[in-house]
Amino acid sequence: MRKIGKLTAATALALGLSGPAWAQVEVEWWDFLGGGDGVRMKALIGQFNEEHPDIQINGTTLEWGLPFYTKVRTSVAVGQGPDIMTYHLSRLPLALEEGVLSPITEADLETAGISTGDFFPASIAAASSEDGALMAVPFDIHAIVTYYNRTALEGTEWLDADGNLTGLNSIDDMTALLTWAKDNGFSDPLSFQTEGGGGTWRVFYTLLRQQNGEMLTDGEVLAGDNLDKAANAIKIMADWRAAGLIPEQAAYEASVALFSGGKSVLHINGVWEVPTFKDQTEADTLGFDWFANEVPQLMDQPATWADSHAFAIPNDPDMDAETRDAVLTVIGWMEKHSLDWAGAGHIPAYKPTVDSDAYGALQPNATYASLAGNAAFDPRSKIAGVASPIYDAVDNLIAPAVHGFLSADDAAAEMKAQLQALLN
Repeated sequence: MRKIGKLTAATALALGLSGPAWAQVEVEWWDFLGGGDGVRMKALIGQFNEEHPDIQINGTTLEWGLPFYTKVRTSVAVGQGPDIMTYHLSRLPLALEEGVLSPITEADLETAGISTGDFFPASIAAASSEDGALMAVPFDIHAIVTYYNRTALEGTEWLDADGNLTGLNSIDDMTALLTWAKDNGFSDPLSFQTEGGGGTWRVFYTLLRQQNGEMLTDGEVLAGDNLDKAANAIKIMADWRAAGLIPEQAAYEASVALFSGGKSVLHINGVWEVPTFKDQTEADTLGFDWFANEVPQLMDQPATWADSHAFAIPNDPDMDAETRDAVLTVIGWMEKHSLDWAGAGHIPAYKPTVDSDAYGALQPNATYASLAGNAAFDPRSKIAGVASPIYDAVDNLIAPAVHGFLSADDAAAEMKAQLQALLN
């Protein structure tokens, strides 16, 4: 699990090496980062290793989602886990139940050269246990945003003088824009992943939270009027689908292609697709000007589904102080170099990066960074988060209701029953 290689002066002389000698600590790193995220993280690891001859990160990328967290749980249980790993904060409640994470103390943060005050409050809250213990260090806030075709909206009432979306203050306002787009040749005015999975959950949860709705209250699923709010969120999407304003059964990749192919005027997706549209713009294959804003407040309060990638330390009582200090050095360095990570579209959780002039020049990121204050993290429960039973409920109940196979009321009621049974 942990390897510490000592390069002593005697060894250096025996190998005929010159220059200073050091003790090198090898840090075993696990992540689940693929695509552009993976490329950026590998570059950061390479840069860290170049700058720190006394610490070497040995990086391993594992399969995203349930396979990753299953491997973490089993490996930590037998003392074969990594020294540091990436972690979704939405998975923290289950991690606490399983006891797989090591708390991060004030002394640890001091070693890393950071403090909780350096981070957005919502991300620190999501990274902490119920009794206030910090269990991971947030690296970003990744949320859904509204991508839009600026070229198509030019000169309309929905684009302000700065090129940002405007006039979307209610569900009726959004429906009016989408209806206009339908009438003007956009076959699927608002695209997102409608077949189920993460895309449908993120839109549903945003609509629920914008009504001040809660999935869980004191251990009860959709308590009180939250059941009606959930049904209303489903009905909004179902009404859009019935009017042909969102696509039928669009898989994730298809939903992205609908926007880039000019079939959708709006696209709701994660900030991680920013590099996709930037690359298409640079390659001159997109065919229109685009931008991204925070999801508009359409109901009672601003809220946007969000999660965070974070750095976590496995719960290993045998980790020596030298390795832990090296891990904390890695975490502090990564936070202070999070501008490079922001290139993937993510909002750094480390506020000094977001407050920097360099980040202010990064667009559209700096424009939608306001959502950090309205981030709606997944419910704090073992049944929520990435690859959780809530996602199963989306696939089996919410998505079918959106496509007219059962009523919104029935879908919400059955979701309440199924999820409550898992908690009882």
